[in-house]
Amino acid sequence: MGVHVIRMPDIGEGIAEVELVVWRVQPGDTVAEDQILADVMTDKATVEIPSPVAGSVLALGGAEGRVLAVGAELIRIEVADAAGAALAPAPAVVEATAAPRAATPVPAGPVPGRAAGERPIASPALRRRAWELGIDLHAVAGSGPGGRILQADLAAHAARAPVARHAPAAAPARADEQLQLTGLRRRIAQKMQESKRRIPHYTYVEEVDVTELEALRAQLNARHGAERGRLTLLPLLARAIVLAVGEFPQINARFDDEAGVVTRVAAVHLGIATQTDAGLMVPVLRDAGTRDLWANAAEIARLAGAARAGKALRDELTGSTITLTSLGALGGIVSTPVINHPEVAIVGVNRVVARPVIRDGAVVARQMMNLSSSFDHRVVDGMHAAQFVQALRGLLECPALLFVD
Repeated sequence: MGVHVIRMPDIGEGIAEVELVVWRVQPGDTVAEDQILADVMTDKATVEIPSPVAGSVLALGGAEGRVLAVGAELIRIEVADAAGAALAPAPAVVEATAAPRAATPVPAGPVPGRAAGERPIASPALRRRAWELGIDLHAVAGSGPGGRILQADLAAHAARAPVARHAPAAAPARADEQLQLTGLRRRIAQKMQESKRRIPHYTYVEEVDVTELEALRAQLNARHGAERGRLTLLPLLARAIVLAVGEFPQINARFDDEAGVVTRVAAVHLGIATQTDAGLMVPVLRDAGTRDLWANAAEIARLAGAARAGKALRDELTGSTITLTSLGALGGIVSTPVINHPEVAIVGVNRVVARPVIRDGAVVARQMMNLSSSFDHRVVDGMHAAQFVQALRGLLECPALLFVD
């Protein structure tokens, strides 16, 4: 018998460390070649680590939630190899869903084949589904490798026994609760802290009359919505940003503050801040200036759907040059959006409301919306930030200009 030591592989993009999100195996488990050993999380996505060998798990490289450096010992597997200890080649990594982790339920007693206190083996997505159904995974028998619980096992258990879904009729008395920040939630916290620590934010707010823009959107949807899909404000805002940064290239940039280098990017790779069950993610609308409104609308919808389903790829979550963030109907009057480091600007959209406005000496109702935008004051002067927002305002208030290059 021999021992293969599997180390945390380099998964690219300059990633130096990852977080152990969930173990798929435990000491004593028998694993097959290419069986998934663990889910780890980078800054942007969850990645599955497969086993390059078959054998028996001897030891794990750390508890869930631990941060491992690339090259650190991940797991030891005993194999039928008389040659003795060997260092396994770095396993290939497989992109996994970024589904949020469910808290481990309180044990309700082991099932046959599982020792008392032994943690059930299941994927993060399955754990979340079990939580939604009110099922304790300790009571579910697993038919997968090493006793891993599969979706079919969960469905069969749910069919046999009534479940208590997590929707209580009346809220019980609340007790203090301590939650460890792990996975994507911890990455978001680190990212926000890093952005605020490193970037001197300058926020500029301007109101925009979007009456004509909304009228144009209604006309386009009435004429083309059935065959091309309905437009939201986002693709129109994306078009305005593409045109405005053409006048202000310092806005569409990434700042390596450690090297002291600002890169003004020719193409607009627009980050679309997207709320998911796991937390805030920023999928990237690449080359936003090369598509028409409907193509951008379709791509935005696809990216948002992939992010919310936990299926966005790493390449779809990196490389943005400026970010657009909107809370839709919850957008409020004013916000102070946090810049997506290492970008230098973020455009925040507040809600559209009908307000009385004086036009030509008369009080009229107009559709008004505030833009709350933040800039890296080390790179973007206040005057240029204001001029950029005014350029956006001019395009949105006279939407015909959106189609004039």
